[in-house]
Amino acid sequence: MTTITVQDVERALMNTLGKKGMEKEEVKKLAEYVMNFFGFEDTISDNLLKAKDRDVFYTLQDVGILTTFQDQITIKKGKIWRIHYWVLKKREILRLANLVDEVPTNEDYAIYDEISDDVWSRHKEEE
Repeated sequence: MTTITVQDVERALMNTLGKKGMEKEEVKKLAEYVMNFFGFEDTISDNLLKAKDRDVFYTLQDVGILTTFQDQITIKKGKIWRIHYWVLKKREILRLANLVDEVPTNEDYAIYDEISDDVWSRHKEEE
């Protein structure tokens, strides 16, 4: 069972919303805000949320770190009661948290050293 920390969520949000202009301090508050709902759980009931909270969760769903699902329960008299849930997308949070802007190194360009001079000269002739 994978545990998601506030720091994981914070890094994931920095790599998404932070790149869209959200300040680091706002990202930190948002990560704490979200994790206060979930605690050590992966899933919470939508009934716990107020309209303002739900708007934030929809934004986080757009970012890719939350998703929803619903369950149906048949209650007395045959009526169906739908329960909506929010779920932390742990793999996606960890993936987003560990994103690093990849800067090419000299090793990345080493393949060009393996190309013979006649290939380079042939390419120049075609231009």
